[in-house]
Amino acid sequence: MIDRFQKVRIMAPFNRVLLCYDATPEGRRALRCGAALAQQLQAETHLLAIMDCAWWSGGYDALSPMKFDIDEEAAKEILREGTEKLRAWGVTATGHFVVGSAVDEIPRLANSLEVDLIVVGHRPGGFFARWWTGENHAELLNRVSCGVLFEVSE
Repeated sequence: MIDRFQKVRIMAPFNRVLLCYDATPEGRRALRCGAALAQQLQAETHLLAIMDCAWWSGGYDALSPMKFDIDEEAAKEILREGTEKLRAWGVTATGHFVVGSAVDEIPRLANSLEVDLIVVGHRPGGFFARWWTGENHAELLNRVSCGVLFEVSE
């Protein structure tokens, strides 16, 4: 019997996978799913953590350097956590940390790495929901030339 990941291998060659990780419950679920998929496909794996400036700027006229440093360290810790989880599951991944908007940075990295698949966790109303709906959803999909897998949590 062919399991669901073997079916994907038959359908499309996903040789390079980008996992987007934010340490939320839906992000952890997507990370597990993406890790299993990458392992099954023996794909080159990349892990992306984004420090989204729009999220923490909160409309301040001047950004506090101390706040930026704290948030940057937290985002880097998320990347370390994700790579450690992947390693524990037998997946070697190259980590990428960027500062910017997720809707800009995910396609930028995906296109520069020429990935075949992006895996993102999503929960309606969750962290990614603020940019992963409406115009931003279409904007992201229009900016990539690869498959996008949503691991949806409710």
